[in-house]
Amino acid sequence: MVSEKENQNNLTNFFKDEYNSLKGYVRSKIDDTADSDAEDIIQDVALRIFSRPKDALPINNIGGFVYNAIRNKIIDVMRTKKERLEGDTELESSWTEFAELFYGKSNDEYSEHLKEKLKQAIIDLKPSYRDIILAVDFEGYTYNEIAEQTGIPQGTLMSRRHRAISLLFKKLKIEVII
Repeated sequence: MVSEKENQNNLTNFFKDEYNSLKGYVRSKIDDTADSDAEDIIQDVALRIFSRPKDALPINNIGGFVYNAIRNKIIDVMRTKKERLEGDTELESSWTEFAELFYGKSNDEYSEHLKEKLKQAIIDLKPSYRDIILAVDFEGYTYNEIAEQTGIPQGTLMSRRHRAISLLFKKLKIEVII
């Protein structure tokens, strides 16, 4: 049986020795990926593997385990990219509708005045509201992804975003009236 220390050493050596091969594998599975995307995937998988609980079963086939974990991460990334692409179209139309509430129909999709007012209104939000608006609406993260990374429940994140949008709406409405 392999001890915990040996398992960690074997994992460390595997990642050192196979890093370029892992990067090539990721690039071969994802079309048009940048080097940084491949490295991000590998580093995320490595972090998750090295963060395993100490009482987890030792990994007997390190190569198979790591490649399988990377394959699963690639699938997750591909799903997320698809969701974000679909969400970008919805987001674009939502912001257009939002702008039309205040400014009426415009030849410009977004007027410079609206962009500046919106940017300033977002900057003025308290940090927890600003962060959720930026993460969900501008960076394309899902509530689930944010919850996993921060430990904040999805319901709390949704409530913060709802309050933030309400505050932005009120702020921009006041700006238009003035």
